[in-house]
Amino acid sequence: MKSASDAISKPSTHDDQNTSMEALREQNKIQSELIQALQQRISWFEKQLFGPKSEKRPLEDNPHQASLLPSTTASPIEIPKQQIPGYERGKAPKIRAEDCVTDSGLRFSDEVPIHTIEVIPEELTGPDADQYEIIDTKVTHKLAQQPSSYVVLCYKIPVLKKKQSTEFLPMPMLPGVLDRSIADVSFLVGMLVDKFLYHLPLHRQHQRLQQCGITLSRATLTNLTQRSIELLRPIVEAQLKHILQSKVLAMDETPIKAGRKAKGKLKQSYYWPIYGEANEIVFTFSESRGRQHIEQILNKQFKGTLLTDGYAAYARYVASTEGIDHAQCWTHTRRKFIEAEDSHPELAVEMIELIRQLYQVETSLNEKGLQANKKQQYRLEHSKPIIDEIVQWCHKQLAKNLLPKDPLRKAIGYLLNRETELKTFLENPNVAIDTNHLEREIRPIPLGRKNWMFCWTELGAEHVGIIQSLISTCKLHKINPYTYLVDVLQRINEHPASKIEELTPRLWKGKFAQNPMKSVIHPIDNNVLE
Repeated sequence: MKSASDAISKPSTHDDQNTSMEALREQNKIQSELIQALQQRISWFEKQLFGPKSEKRPLEDNPHQASLLPSTTASPIEIPKQQIPGYERGKAPKIRAEDCVTDSGLRFSDEVPIHTIEVIPEELTGPDADQYEIIDTKVTHKLAQQPSSYVVLCYKIPVLKKKQSTEFLPMPMLPGVLDRSIADVSFLVGMLVDKFLYHLPLHRQHQRLQQCGITLSRATLTNLTQRSIELLRPIVEAQLKHILQSKVLAMDETPIKAGRKAKGKLKQSYYWPIYGEANEIVFTFSESRGRQHIEQILNKQFKGTLLTDGYAAYARYVASTEGIDHAQCWTHTRRKFIEAEDSHPELAVEMIELIRQLYQVETSLNEKGLQANKKQQYRLEHSKPIIDEIVQWCHKQLAKNLLPKDPLRKAIGYLLNRETELKTFLENPNVAIDTNHLEREIRPIPLGRKNWMFCWTELGAEHVGIIQSLISTCKLHKINPYTYLVDVLQRINEHPASKIEELTPRLWKGKFAQNPMKSVIHPIDNNVLE
């Protein structure tokens, strides 16, 4: 027979079992969330290593995209055979584009040197040459290349003295950019363009020089690069000053290894590119990713709308500064839902489709060429209802009690926390819907990191930002960077400092592009090859 004490102990044992079950459930829930988070992290790393980087998605039922497969429902259309007379049979002559220079379809501009080769048939050199006459000349063009062509300029300068006198006349000044330098401007610009436009590091250019029979130390190449870029610093400073006068600025940051931190380690630094209204960009450099650099660059000179990604430093700066509105990027917002697509494929696709409709509105108004008030009204009529639907959709999903670390909940939180900033473009027609125009210009920095990898000093990183600012701005204004740099490097020492802004690509295009200064080798090439 069981005692009373045994009967009393039963409820306590049952309570202990319930408590331990609850603890196990809670532990299982935590472990499930951890496993899910780790799986998402592994999936992200696999996508970065092996997956596509593009976020483009094919449009279903696109009326402008015809199918490559034959239709299975419609009956084939029978085309009646036509009787072609014998004299019409044969292939029709190929119609070349109007911009073709030759009948073979080769296109080239007037700046390309032409090496003319006269072909003399054997009949005109033989004993019966007088029996032939030339009635016409057939011209054929072929594209050729000289491997890493370098030229050494040999200046022969006569030393003059007055007759019946010991007085020597001063020798004429040779054309050059750097004092006491062995490099012509054509070599300096070629080296800069190869490294910063085509991402060919100096050590590879040094190898190419050696293969061409030219002995030059790598330290000399580095020194020539630094001295040349330092001459361009005032131009970039003038360009930055004009950018800060814009009513809308786009700003971002990208990492770069620059400067020695310890033995075998480099500092983590950042470029902060700024994109202005006049299609100008400047890559400012900082050793940190803190808000202090934003304050230092903008320096309370900028008053307008700052368009950025979701980095919190921009929001804190705008909150503490008067006269600045904050706009944020819809591309970064969409990216969060793309990351949540693996865990919630159907829901994430719904949101991605809604955001795609916003971009369709932007495409439509650009095709219509709408500006100012008409552009603003068009956005309010077409984009605002879509954004309202997006916000309503987000609140509906939050009611489903998603886990705190769920990727979809994070994406929704990202959007709702920036709802006001994401709506800024509706009220200001000059604000873009995203920062894609800025991110496209950042691409040369990651491409450079894949090649020259890092900057040994902080000054070297500043120089990279200076030259990349001018090259990227030249591309935005459809200017040949080589032509621009050859002209500016020769002109800057004589140009008035008060008019330095005229040498920025934006103004240079209208003032000097029609008759730019050229290197000594340019006319030599034309005279020899044409």
